[in-house]
Amino acid sequence: MAAQPLIRTKQAEGVINGMSTQVVCTEFSNYIFVVLTQYGKIGSLISVTPDARSTDISSPMFTTKVLLGKDEPLTHVCAKNLVTFISQEAGNRSVLLGLALKDTNIEAIKAMKGMIKSCQVW
Repeated sequence: MAAQPLIRTKQAEGVINGMSTQVVCTEFSNYIFVVLTQYGKIGSLISVTPDARSTDISSPMFTTKVLLGKDEPLTHVCAKNLVTFISQEAGNRSVLLGLALKDTNIEAIKAMKGMIKSCQVW
């Protein structure tokens, strides 16, 4: 019987709107770490955490905080759209997202979300 690795990681690569896109998902005990890049770099680092003050358990609120990189409204919108489902599926664990995107249109974001789902480690 093979031993389970201490840290589970999955990765995928694809072409979205003509651009090479890579995703790596890693599960830690307190965070899910996701890197989504079209530049081959981690890019901005964003923390996405469920809000403990949310009164509706079925649709929790999420707080985003840019830890490294440009703190722009589009960064927060992309982060929430890409990874809130991970937190919900992983028992409301926080998600740390490395984001470096060239294409941020809604169709590309939907395709990227599918790539992230294919690398499920939570």
